[in-house]
Amino acid sequence: MDQLAHHYRAHIAELNRRVAEILSREALSGLVIHSGQPHRMFLDDINYPFKANPHFKAWLPVLDNPNCWLVVNGRDKPQLIFYRPVDFWHKVSDVPDMFWTEYFDIKLLTKADKVAEFLPTDIANWAYLGEHLDVAEVLGFTSRNPDAVMSYLHYHRTTKTEYELECMRRANQIAVQGHLAAKNAFYNGASEFEIQQHYLSAVGQSENEVPYGNIIALNQNAAILHYTALEHQSPAKRLSFLIDAGASYFGYASDITRTYAFEKNRFDELITAMNKAQLELIDMMRPGVRYPDLHLATHAKVAQMLLDFNLATGDAQGLVDQGITSAFFPHGLGHMLGLQVHDVGGFSHDERGTHIAAPEAHPFLRCTRILAPNQVLTMEPGLYIIDTLLNELKQDSRGQQINWQTVDELRPFGGIRIEDNVIVHQDRNENMTRELGLAD
Repeated sequence: MDQLAHHYRAHIAELNRRVAEILSREALSGLVIHSGQPHRMFLDDINYPFKANPHFKAWLPVLDNPNCWLVVNGRDKPQLIFYRPVDFWHKVSDVPDMFWTEYFDIKLLTKADKVAEFLPTDIANWAYLGEHLDVAEVLGFTSRNPDAVMSYLHYHRTTKTEYELECMRRANQIAVQGHLAAKNAFYNGASEFEIQQHYLSAVGQSENEVPYGNIIALNQNAAILHYTALEHQSPAKRLSFLIDAGASYFGYASDITRTYAFEKNRFDELITAMNKAQLELIDMMRPGVRYPDLHLATHAKVAQMLLDFNLATGDAQGLVDQGITSAFFPHGLGHMLGLQVHDVGGFSHDERGTHIAAPEAHPFLRCTRILAPNQVLTMEPGLYIIDTLLNELKQDSRGQQINWQTVDELRPFGGIRIEDNVIVHQDRNENMTRELGLAD
């Protein structure tokens, strides 16, 4: 924790610097950042799991307490209005006492609807950042999530502070332990549901605490990109295992994927080829490189794999140009990572939020930025047997270039995805996932 505390001082200084700059530009007095409010389930007396506003948790690791507020202006000591009701029905959050608390003027709020008593008197000159615009309006905010402020903060959030990088290393370190436990459970015959339990136990986080719903897919289920059904029974024949799962640390996410074959076979050889291609793509990352160029390079590598494994015929560039590779690799190469799994700012050209669209032929690409130091991105190439996409190739002459016998052979295995979390430094890349113990 000492290292985090050391970096945190500079982190808060940088956040204050950013706030002061955008407030000066927009002639605002300050920002009031709302952690959020509980959401009640329809026709019930139970709330959905609470998720804090990312703009709030950028400042401090208070992740599970609704009705909290930050009052910041970039000059004065930030004020934390911490919700601590008198309540015998639920666990009440302890008064914060951690390495970060010295950087905030903390005031306790016992009734959520009394927050106006703690807010600045000239509230019309302050901007509200948060989800509950109706609450902001009642409180008198005339500026609510202003575009210029949001665009500026999102653009700069892609540049991580040393504190943030350390949090993300720890999120990776935790997730690696879960992946190793899940891999072991797979080879020992566990079901998807059982593998999930092994993973959660190893990371020490509940389904609501991990940053996203884990994908635990055996056999053909690995071809479903966002598969989260979790079958309770083990398949009669164990062929393959795809796990896409992360962990959280102080509000920062890791997002890691691995694919395994149960036996040494053609599918296992394809995994090895994908692993090699993924590492080559990571080696291409450096400041000044356009992320879409890395995505296009991935399609070239997928095309070569289709040829090498007798899944398709022709030439590699032709497979890309005709959209054949897109049927086997339909998603983007990766995305920004940070306070959110699909972090903001991936399409921003500048502080004003000028949008850089994905290439027309690759609409699902989640990042179009030019890489810069201290950005964190996922790199996750894949190759899948998805019948709904492959059937489209059958409708025209492209189907003649597909070796349908090989497709049939690989279909029961579902697909492959390999994903690492990478920090771009000025002179090198830091593959957190592999350097922290998940080699393959």
